Amino acid sequence: MNRRETPIDPLAGLYEPLLRPRATPYVIAQLGQSLDGRIATPTGKSRDINGLSGLDHLHRLRALVDVVVVGVGTVVADNPRLTTRRVPGRSPARAVIDRSGRSPRDAKWLDADGCHRIVFTHNEAGWPEAVERIGPPDEPDIFEPAKLVAALAARGHRTILVEGGASTVSRFIDAGLVDRLHVCVAPIILGSGRPGLALRPIDGLEGALRPRVDTYLLDDGNILCDCDLRGTGEGGTYVGFGSEPA
Repeated sequence: MNRRETPIDPLAGLYEPLLRPRATPYVIAQLGQSLDGRIATPTGKSRDINGLSGLDHLHRLRALVDVVVVGVGTVVADNPRLTTRRVPGRSPARAVIDRSGRSPRDAKWLDADGCHRIVFTHNEAGWPEAVERIGPPDEPDIFEPAKLVAALAARGHRTILVEGGASTVSRFIDAGLVDRLHVCVAPIILGSGRPGLALRPIDGLEGALRPRVDTYLLDDGNILCDCDLRGTGEGGTYVGFGSEPA
């Protein structure tokens, strides 16, 4: 095969960090939002903001991590399966942060499909027998991001995807635990609705996060920003690619 015929995978750099063997936890978080930084309409509708290419990317992330984590607000609003369906690959373990036990006991994430299912909660009532409940009353700080990550890593889940919602992602970033943040920006302006990240206030721009960002153009106009929160400095790359499953 000559050089001109050799296929180039523009996704290699985007997903390569998730493929490395890990002795310590590695946390990637993701958000899908509009051009004006909204993740949902005022009534909470968000499912189609980033279109099919955004969904493909999200499912690629799921296929490459050990566990996907969401807050109970995402479960109540969207009833997600949290499985890999749109691209080849296995489904990860699933963990929901649900302090008071608000998740419906017939929610899709609780389906018995062979994946490890974890709920961080103080509510013992009604969970399926095979679901692992973490959150004894004598350990109130188990809901702190560092404790959550440590508990998941202790169970062999070292590559962790914090999928949502925005408040959960924000808490993990504020705690300094997110290594990588993927922000998928859709070519749409909502004009109102729920904002994306809401981090601790800063006094001046010197307190702002300045990650190294690589930018990818999806074939439906979405822009994917790969933010390395462990790296700083100017630069970054721009890559165009399509949304066909890898």
